Amino acid sequence: METLHTDAAPAAVGPYSQAVKVDTSRNEIVFTAGQIGLDPATGKMVEGGVEAEARQVLANLSAVLEAGGSGLDHVIKTTIFLADMDDFQKVNAVYAEAFGEHRPARSTVQVAALPLGARVEIEAVAAA
Repeated sequence: METLHTDAAPAAVGPYSQAVKVDTSRNEIVFTAGQIGLDPATGKMVEGGVEAEARQVLANLSAVLEAGGSGLDHVIKTTIFLADMDDFQKVNAVYAEAFGEHRPARSTVQVAALPLGARVEIEAVAAA
């Protein structure tokens, strides 16, 4: 996996890369469904605000990736869906904690609504 950067395009404004290049001739690819802040033990949304939801989303995403022989450190691209773009900085901080120095390519969009009243949903593409 190679992180790409060019000065000919705007620099990333958060914990992500402009692009990530992957040689798929040696890897399988895992495409996840979007994950929301559901607690797998209770089937209910976690409480505690958008940061708590984002942490649960990333824990759920990590579990799905691990089931596919991957992990957050192998994520190539994520898409974050926010019910309110005002939550961007809070979710960005939780995302940065989860990914550490790894910086997948990323898009973030605001949507009209998310399932079960979620505030944040994240999907990923990862190398296995």
